[in-house]
Amino acid sequence: MNHLKRISALQDAIRDKGWAGVILFYSRDVFYYSGTARPSYLVVSPRDFALFARNDLGSRSGRNSFPSEKTFSSKSLTEACAMMFPGDGTSETVASELDIMTVNQARSFQKALGNRKLADVSPVVMQQRVVKDPQEIACMEMACDAVHRGHEAALTHLRSGVTELELSAAVENAQRLAGHEGILFFRQPDVFMSRGPMASGPNIPDVSGVIFAITGKGLSEAVPAGPSSRTIRKGDLVVIDIPACVQGYHADQTRMYALGDVTDRVESLYLRLREVSDLLIERVHPGITAEEVYQMAVDKAEGLGVGQAFLRFPSGQKAHFVGHGIGLEISEPPLLAKNNKTMLEQSMVLAIEIHLMESDGMTVKLEDMVCVEEKGCRVLTRSPRDISCVRADEPAI
Repeated sequence: MNHLKRISALQDAIRDKGWAGVILFYSRDVFYYSGTARPSYLVVSPRDFALFARNDLGSRSGRNSFPSEKTFSSKSLTEACAMMFPGDGTSETVASELDIMTVNQARSFQKALGNRKLADVSPVVMQQRVVKDPQEIACMEMACDAVHRGHEAALTHLRSGVTELELSAAVENAQRLAGHEGILFFRQPDVFMSRGPMASGPNIPDVSGVIFAITGKGLSEAVPAGPSSRTIRKGDLVVIDIPACVQGYHADQTRMYALGDVTDRVESLYLRLREVSDLLIERVHPGITAEEVYQMAVDKAEGLGVGQAFLRFPSGQKAHFVGHGIGLEISEPPLLAKNNKTMLEQSMVLAIEIHLMESDGMTVKLEDMVCVEEKGCRVLTRSPRDISCVRADEPAI
C-alpha cells in the first residue's frame, strides 16, 4: 500500500484547510497512513511528516515500510509538537481525531500545542478512507475467505445439544485458523458485541441495543451480545453474524441456518428478504446516493408485502439504514440511510445488511459485502445465500 501517497493526499487537505498540521493517535488511522499500528503519533504538516513511537519497547523495524528517517523513538506528545510545530503557535490550528478523543487527551494535546487551536480531522480522514485501493480490497477478500471458513465450521458443528457458545467457538476457531486477527474495530467509543452477534430460536429477536442490529443475548448482562449458553434444539433457526479481520481489514456476513427443515412461513419470508437484497446488489452503482439505496429497499419490501417487518425490532422501532461501509473498521461511512445524500463511488466497499422481524418475533436476516465497480457491484462474500439446513438427528461433534 502506498502510504506516502496517502500522506500526500492528507497534506493537500491540510493546505486546503489552512491548518498548521495534523496529529493522528488512533491506531486505525495511524495504520492507514504509516503501515503500523504500534502505539505512535503520526504528525503531518503541509510539507513534512514524522512518526513518533510513544513507547518504543521493542524492535523499531517492525514489518512496515515507513521511512526510517521519518521515525523517532520514545517521543512524548510535547516533544513531537516541539519538533513539528516550532514557535508559540498563535493564530495556528492543528487537527486531530476529536470524535474519539477523551477530555483528558484533549487537555494534554492543548498543553502540548500551546496557543494553537485544536480542530477535528476525522471527517477528512474518513473521506479519504472511504474509497479503497486494490490492496485494501484484496485484504477484505481474504477476510471474506476467513468468514466463509467459519460458515463451513457452522455446518459441521451445528447439531442438537450444541450450545450457542460451543457453535460460536467453532466458527471463531475456524476463522482464526484462516487468518482472522481475533479483534474487531469500531470507531465509536464503548461499542462492543462479543466476537460477533449469534443467536438461536427464541434468542434471535432478543435484541439488546448494543448495536443497531440482531445482537444475540450474550452470556450475561455484562456483555449482552453474542452467543449465550442456550442449547440449540431441533426446529431452531440460527443467525450467525461473526465478522473477521485480516491484515487490519474486516469482513461482515450474516447467514441463517436451520436445525431440521424450515417451515413454509420461514422460507417465504427469507425468499422475500433475499429479493430485497438481490435488488440492492443489482442496482448499487457509482453515482447513486445512499438515501436512494435505502428508499429502494424500503419500497421493494413494501411491494413484497413485508414492509411492516422490514428492519423492525421488538419495540416496533426500525433500523434507519440498510447497510454501511466497511474497511479498517467494521462500520464506516457511507451509511446507506434515509436522508444521507452521499453519492456512492467506484471502489467503495459496502455491507448490505437487512432483516425482517414480524410482530411475534419471527426473524430472518441476510448480510453480504459488495465492492462498487464501474458498472455495478461485485459480491465479495462467498457463502451460499440460502438458509442452510442441517439434519437434526446427527450427534453433536
